[in-house]
Amino acid sequence: MPESLALGRNSTTKNNSMHENTLILITMIKSTVSSISYQFTNLSMVRQWNYAIREAVNQDQCQKALFLFSQMMQKSLQPNHLTFPIIAKASGKLNNVRYSKIIHAQIVKSSFSDDIYVQTAMMDMYIKCDCMNIAYEVFSRMSQRDIASWNSLLFGFAQLGVVDEVLSLFKQMRVERIRPDSITLIGLSQSSTSREGVPILKAIHSFGIRIGVAIDVSVSSTWISSYAKVRDLVSAEKVFHGIEPCFVTVVSWNSMIAGYAYFEKSFKAVSFYKKMLYDEFKPDISTNLNLLSSICRPEDIFYGKLIHCHGIKMGCDLDTCVLNTLISMYSKCDDLGSARHVFDNMVYKTCVSWTAMISGYAEKGDLDGALALFHSMDATGVKPDLVTVLSLIAGCGETGALDIGRWVEDYARLNGLRSNMMVLNALIDMYAKCGSIEEACEIFYMMSERTVVSWTSMIAGCALNGEFGEALTHFFHMLELGVKPNHITFLIVLQACNHGGFIEKGWEIYDLMRKVHKLDPELEHYSSMADLFGRGGKLNEAVDFIQNMPMKPDVGIWSSLLSACKIHRNVAIGELAACRLFEMEPRAAAPYVEMANIYASTSCWDGVTAVRRLMKQNQVTKHPGQSTIRVNGKTHKFTVEDRCHHKGPIIYEVLDGLALESKYELDVSNLQDVLP
Repeated sequence: MPESLALGRNSTTKNNSMHENTLILITMIKSTVSSISYQFTNLSMVRQWNYAIREAVNQDQCQKALFLFSQMMQKSLQPNHLTFPIIAKASGKLNNVRYSKIIHAQIVKSSFSDDIYVQTAMMDMYIKCDCMNIAYEVFSRMSQRDIASWNSLLFGFAQLGVVDEVLSLFKQMRVERIRPDSITLIGLSQSSTSREGVPILKAIHSFGIRIGVAIDVSVSSTWISSYAKVRDLVSAEKVFHGIEPCFVTVVSWNSMIAGYAYFEKSFKAVSFYKKMLYDEFKPDISTNLNLLSSICRPEDIFYGKLIHCHGIKMGCDLDTCVLNTLISMYSKCDDLGSARHVFDNMVYKTCVSWTAMISGYAEKGDLDGALALFHSMDATGVKPDLVTVLSLIAGCGETGALDIGRWVEDYARLNGLRSNMMVLNALIDMYAKCGSIEEACEIFYMMSERTVVSWTSMIAGCALNGEFGEALTHFFHMLELGVKPNHITFLIVLQACNHGGFIEKGWEIYDLMRKVHKLDPELEHYSSMADLFGRGGKLNEAVDFIQNMPMKPDVGIWSSLLSACKIHRNVAIGELAACRLFEMEPRAAAPYVEMANIYASTSCWDGVTAVRRLMKQNQVTKHPGQSTIRVNGKTHKFTVEDRCHHKGPIIYEVLDGLALESKYELDVSNLQDVLP
């Protein structure tokens, strides 16, 4: 073969080879460009979906957010590390465990199951769904944890009020050298809200100062709220006044006003509000809500109406929460007419609105009004909730409406609410107050789990029905089972000892409270102990006890002593107690009447005349006592010697007959005692 021909063939072969390589390279470039373009488009679309889902969550349209997430998955678009936290937040807001588990499964199948940001969001989702055990399991399996992960779990336990778990987690956090921040301190402070939490809260406060987060106004505002909840208003005020003026915010003012509201100090709350306006801080809806919450006595209704008017000027009168609080405020101040006016003029009534109005009627003993409204609520399609049922049960207990109480229990059973712990405790209390201690015991003994509230309700029920020995038996059984009594439990037990005449037992329980359970007695406990001495005839010991109290005696303590003086006809100590009461409440009729009765029982008629003269001088008016009775499902009210009822002659004929029968039985009993 000629050399030129061979060279031509080689050249052609090389050209062909180069052409093929070029084609392959072009194909590869096209493929790569196409892949990059697809990935870019996919990433862009995922961002668009993320934005749409986030907007739905921000507008509280969580169902829509979940629907968008479902549509995104159907289009084969892979969620990224930003998608899952957003959708987890939506599920948490809905408090839906089923959705949360589906999202959890999607996260596990994705490549982001170990992403710390995604895992923390998943924990927060389960916490909002009240699944702390699952949240803790997620936390335990995290290969790496940051401060946000620890804070999320700590906040979850804090919301449950499990102080021991919160402190244990905090100690573990310190062991692992995780530095606490402001959020950590806020969570720790919020967990200490019981009366026993004062030392813990003060320790947290000291720690916060030491690590330098005390200058954070959010932390200071939390301390104000927390101190108020543990009934240490002095410390709350100190924290507020310790904030640098340039750092004070509306939240700080609101926290302090809320503290006064918690103590029902309406005058201080309103005065503080005026100072807030003077310092040119603009109040918000929370300010209005806290102020209204502080008004709860009939004599404070003037303040309530002023706040109502100012709220209208601020534009708060269209807010449903404010309107609901107004209903509660007017109801507590015995102005059901104004409460009903607010309720009737509401454009949109929620379950809370109906419940607030029903509760107002029930608390004032108007069970007929409460029931009528309850049936109207049901007829309008608004389903009564747990609080509605609890309000009705409480109303039945206050009015002694046993038949209606049984009907409410049946309603709760049919609607799946009777198994709720709060409902069971309320039923025990209601049946005991209605005199059916057997039904109260039946509910108590069938409970699979009993809290301190259950035991306290049962002890109170026994004491209320005169079974003082049984009340003490329940109390000591409760201690044997390891259930820790609280301030209310001890108050109920002391009152049982008081009415049962168990003076020595009362002292034993008083010491048990202070020395064993380390609970500081409050005014109510001191009042009960003073009454215990007084009823037992140890009036001098009662005076010594009152004078050695670590706090100033209130009206209740001096009233208890005055009542004891009436029983034992002790004029000297009665005058001491009455003088204190005349100074504290010069226009209250009860002390004058009690002292006049003490003078009359010892035939000291000059004393009676002097008391009546003093009543006239102080312009004291005595209002007659009022009683209620239910006949054929209707509530009737009457006062002493009230003859206005249309069936008055029949009523008094029956009463006279009962009085004669009682007198006859008493005479027979006395005769049997004297006969050999």
